[in-house]
Amino acid sequence: MPAAVVLVVDQITKRMVLNSPELQSKVIIDGWLAFNFTKNPGMALGMDWLSTPAISVVAIVATIGIVTYILYTLQKVNFAYLTCMGLIIGGALGNIADRIFMGIKGGYGGVLEGHVVDFIHFTLTIGDWAVFPYIFNVADVAISTSIIVLLLFHKKIMPVDKEVQHEEQAHEAAEEPDMVSEALDPDKSEV
Repeated sequence: MPAAVVLVVDQITKRMVLNSPELQSKVIIDGWLAFNFTKNPGMALGMDWLSTPAISVVAIVATIGIVTYILYTLQKVNFAYLTCMGLIIGGALGNIADRIFMGIKGGYGGVLEGHVVDFIHFTLTIGDWAVFPYIFNVADVAISTSIIVLLLFHKKIMPVDKEVQHEEQAHEAAEEPDMVSEALDPDKSEV
């Protein structure tokens, strides 16, 4: 469900910006947020190490790998993990859709030669320094947010083999001092 929601919202917002010239360069919150339409032939954050078709193939293979991993770990996962992974898959599919179809629709390339539609731009500057100079889209927001949540809460979210989890809990319990016996044994109690 999260993947479907992200994919739909991402594609709708991109089409709105593509079809509405007034949204292609519009201040949303003065000094903070604007829409600035651009087509990104490269990777995230403007990295352009590979050709657009190569990046497209890497994105497709990576997405297939992530889906395979999700299916492999499906019996060990929780709701938070599935939600995060769904957001990542939805974001990846949104950007892959651009790479597959935008070159043909825009008339500048074929399948896998499309550029990703970006339009969200944080315009905050401190002095002459742009705080976040990159332009991105809803798919990028979903992917980035999920990765941050997975990194911050990985111990609670990431799938864990139940046998390994039970062994770790047993090991932790064995290391904890027996508070009741210490309290009852006067020789062990501290003065």
